[in-house]
Amino acid sequence: MPNIDEKPVDKLTKTPGMPTVTIIAARAQNHVIGRGDEIPWRVKGEQKLFKELTMGGCMIMGRKTFESIGRPLPGRDTIIVSRNAAFRHEGCECVTDIPAALKLANAKGVPVHIVGGGEIYRQALELDIADVLHITTIETEVEGDVYFPQIPAAIFSVVEEQKYQSNIDYLYQRYERTAK
Repeated sequence: MPNIDEKPVDKLTKTPGMPTVTIIAARAQNHVIGRGDEIPWRVKGEQKLFKELTMGGCMIMGRKTFESIGRPLPGRDTIIVSRNAAFRHEGCECVTDIPAALKLANAKGVPVHIVGGGEIYRQALELDIADVLHITTIETEVEGDVYFPQIPAAIFSVVEEQKYQSNIDYLYQRYERTAK
């Protein structure tokens, strides 16, 4: 259910030469991505994929996602989006909205990865800024209170798919933009 305090989001215009913007998410089959400030599963190997995708890039994440991680991850720049303009964390850049985060990230000239949480994913899809989606679906349903939004099928198509066997099997899918 939408939060009545949410503000409508205007679409951003990407200019030529801007780095690729990806959304990276792991979700359960019922689209749950979180329960409180925790990921409601532990899957061997899935975080290795996240590391491979994000290493050397710039990650944009919400404050709650950052706090669940607890620190900047090595080998990646971290930009935290928080409604609290006074929020700061050593080793990270902090901004109050996604457009400001993108401006900072694009200046770095490295791939830009939007890595959560639910509200940040929702806004990023509404802003229509992603070129690629890396979606891991954990083959289970879990209870939670944070969800990954529906992927706009008219805009993105699956171009790669790989199934992994683990303590909980998962499916990795790479989506690419097919329409603007």
